[in-house]
Amino acid sequence: MTAPFLPQIALYRRWLAEQRALNFSSYEDMRQWSVRDIDGFWRSIWDYFDIKSPTPFHAVLGTRKMPGAVWFPGASVNYAQQVFRHVEAADAAGMPAIVASREDGLCKETSWPELRRKAAALALHLRANGIKPGDRVAAYLPNIPETIIAFLAAASIGAIWSVCAPDMAAPAVIDRFKQIEPKVLIACDAVTYAGRRHDRRNVIDELRRALPSVQRLILHSDGESPGCADALLSTILASKDAAVDAFEPVWLPFDHPLWIVYSSGTTGLPKPIVHCHGGIIIVALQLLTLHNDIGCSYQPNSFGERFHWYSSTGWIMWNSQVGALLNGTTCCIFDGSPAGPKDKPDWTTLWRFVADAKATFFGAGAAFFANCTKADIDLASVGDLSRLRALGSTGSPLAADIQDWFNTRFAALAMASGNVAQADMWWANISGGTDFAGAFIGGNRELPQVPGTMQCRLLGCAVEAFDEQGRPVIGEVGELVCTEPLPSMPLRFWNDEGDRRYRASYFETYPDNFDGSGRGAVWRHGDWLKIDPDGYCVIYGRSDATINRHGLRMGTSELYSAIEALPEVLDSLVVDLEYLGRESYMPLFVVLREGIALDGAMQTRINKAIEAGLSRRFLPNEIFAVPEIPRTLSGKKQELPIKKLLLGHQVDKVINKDAMANPGCLDWYLEFARKYLAGRAA
Repeated sequence: MTAPFLPQIALYRRWLAEQRALNFSSYEDMRQWSVRDIDGFWRSIWDYFDIKSPTPFHAVLGTRKMPGAVWFPGASVNYAQQVFRHVEAADAAGMPAIVASREDGLCKETSWPELRRKAAALALHLRANGIKPGDRVAAYLPNIPETIIAFLAAASIGAIWSVCAPDMAAPAVIDRFKQIEPKVLIACDAVTYAGRRHDRRNVIDELRRALPSVQRLILHSDGESPGCADALLSTILASKDAAVDAFEPVWLPFDHPLWIVYSSGTTGLPKPIVHCHGGIIIVALQLLTLHNDIGCSYQPNSFGERFHWYSSTGWIMWNSQVGALLNGTTCCIFDGSPAGPKDKPDWTTLWRFVADAKATFFGAGAAFFANCTKADIDLASVGDLSRLRALGSTGSPLAADIQDWFNTRFAALAMASGNVAQADMWWANISGGTDFAGAFIGGNRELPQVPGTMQCRLLGCAVEAFDEQGRPVIGEVGELVCTEPLPSMPLRFWNDEGDRRYRASYFETYPDNFDGSGRGAVWRHGDWLKIDPDGYCVIYGRSDATINRHGLRMGTSELYSAIEALPEVLDSLVVDLEYLGRESYMPLFVVLREGIALDGAMQTRINKAIEAGLSRRFLPNEIFAVPEIPRTLSGKKQELPIKKLLLGHQVDKVINKDAMANPGCLDWYLEFARKYLAGRAA
């Protein structure tokens, strides 16, 4: 397969015309319908994907408010039911459910019947050990087939799933799992990353001591003995009998909790976000199929589709990747470092997996693609990429020059491969979040592409850019808001009495009747967004880390694009310190390549890059060379915590070291803040 014969969104548009007598002159007309007729749109998604329920629903949106929307009351669903409905057809077509690889390059396939059988075996084991609907099953596992199987097993009996990646330290995992009091812990005793094997037995011991609610420990191990665990995962999954063959996932209310995911936790405890079965099912189908154009692997229009989005189990993109199974798509997963061994980085590692797995769609964080361009990788050397037809990016804005860099190289590959889709590679650049396990802004394979932008606001997403008065603006940077509910918005935060933390996180900026319209609260996402008159969108970074220089405000992403385009600059972070009645102070921190000094010439190069890419208005007051940029476990730059640190806030009030990927780098910033604040006081 190269590209599907017809884009998935075109098939849906045709279906609307035939089944609903709805015809639209443009995508924007269709999107406007989808956010005005919310009931009609989400009912069409239910019917188009033929979502099954043994009980009828009484309405599409029973209660229309945020928070507290009630979707499809009366309906019964189960995430695992939706996945396993594809087993016979996909297997008959010769399609695997999962293609997995580790750093050693060995690819392993899991068939659809094997996926169902193993999930059934674990589900029966959990049930036999007293796990009931609503009980929490926590996992400390890497991105391997067994993790997907364990998730489906928990979901199939109505247990609530939660996973942390094994590269997280024990305190960070405890901060998350202790809040949800799991009854079962499924954990690995070791993990390999960047060429090194990391023993996790001590972490498991710490988790057991800190989580008294855990009644059963199931161990994933290469060894043959469970040791201190109650059972080996491999032994459970090997079970084959009549009960396993006869097992069926239970039907659950539409809003039954499916999983608990976590905010980045830069301040205070991470927020445990609860999503429901039905909301995740219907939004995943809308996003992955219609907007990411990922088709069912056994259907003629997209026959052979294989989807890979690089992620760890600690990022919401793991959940999104697994969501492709809902539509019968083969998932390709990679466990390990995207750059290979730490002492000898190789940014072709993931590309070789894409070639070996015969992936048709490859997504990753924008930073991954930036690192590939800086390493000047040779795509022609990684193997056969001829089946690859689409790329996806998220996590931060993808710079236009990086997209152009790849477009040029894929156009050259297309000359040799004959894959016409690569001659004008399509990018699904998306922006969303863990908060609602979806995307607000993304791709549309029918629309033209403009590098450096996202193509459109998604169907069903009433997204606007608000100015300072709470009015929608076009062609200007504003607060990203969503003015209507989505099915995958959180049910609640776990143990959040009265939804206080939930409301504070998303609805306090624009509360009930904030503008006198009576429409209720509006979701504030925390990003700067610009919507162009033609519908293209650009995210400018977090709105709470805004730069406001000389009357002009902007997010940080454009500045990073200009700075990090320099080959000498590996990473950067900027904060804008504003004071009433005084000019702001904006320091820039840069990580330079080994052997490069931040001398006068280098500072001039950085300033000229900013001036050329943006404006002299955004030149920093000072530039500092630093060993590292502080990042969260999910890879986000910690702009706001560093900003608050330099404004004099106490470190323990603004930074959670256990939620940092590189807490060791914090000492440099603490010393810098001490000297800076002392100088201001003097």
